[in-house]
Amino acid sequence: MNVAIITGASQGLGLATARALTRRGWAVAIDARREEPLRQAAAELPSGQVAAVPGDVTDPGHRAALVAAARALGPVTLLMNNASALGPSPQPALADYPAAELARVYAVNVLAPVALTQLVTGDLLATGGTLINVSSDAAVEPYPGWGGYGSAKAALDQITVIFAAEHPELAVYALDPGDMRTEMHQLAFPGEDISDRPEPDASVPAIERLLDERPPSGRYRASRLIPAVAS
Repeated sequence: MNVAIITGASQGLGLATARALTRRGWAVAIDARREEPLRQAAAELPSGQVAAVPGDVTDPGHRAALVAAARALGPVTLLMNNASALGPSPQPALADYPAAELARVYAVNVLAPVALTQLVTGDLLATGGTLINVSSDAAVEPYPGWGGYGSAKAALDQITVIFAAEHPELAVYALDPGDMRTEMHQLAFPGEDISDRPEPDASVPAIERLLDERPPSGRYRASRLIPAVAS
C-alpha cells in the first residue's frame, strides 16, 4: 500500500487530497495544529488507511512522530508539504511587517518543509517516490501586501527545484493550486466574498495527474494540468 504524508490536512486542499488518495487505496498520515478538526477529518477517511497526528510542523518532535506514524502504515511514497501560514490578516506592507510574524511565516512555509523532506528523503529514494510542495501564484507575482507569504513561497519554489536537481531519480514538484475557497484564502481577503472561488477538490485532479504521469520535476500550475485530465 502506498503511503502519503500530507501536512495541513484537517481541511482545504490537504483533506481533499487525502480523500482522493484513500479512494485510490492509499494510506495517509495527516497532521494539523488543531486537534479536533483533524480528528473530524480523519473520521471521514477509511479506517486502517489513516493516521492523524496533531501538532505544529515547526516542532521537530511532531515531525518525527508524523514520519513514524506514516512508516507504520507502509512505505512512504509521497510527501505533500501543504501546511502554510499566511501571516497577519489583513496582510501588512513589508515596511510594516512584524519581525516575529515574518519569522513564523518562514518557519512554517520554508523551514518546516525542508526539515520534513530531510526526514523522508531516504524513504522517497527507496520507493522512487514523489515530493509535492504546495506553492502559490504569490511566489511569482508581486502583489502588494503579500511580501511575507509570497517571498516564503518563492523560497519554497527554489528549494523544490534544487532538491529536484540533487535527486533526479525522484519526481519533485512545486504546485500552484490556484485560488480556492478556503479559510486561509478568506483570511487573505478579510470581509470579502470569496464564494466565487472553486472548492479545493477542483485542484485535486492536478495532483493525481502528477502522481499518475510523473512529468519532469519542476513548477506546475493546477489550471494547466487539469484540462488534460478532463480531455
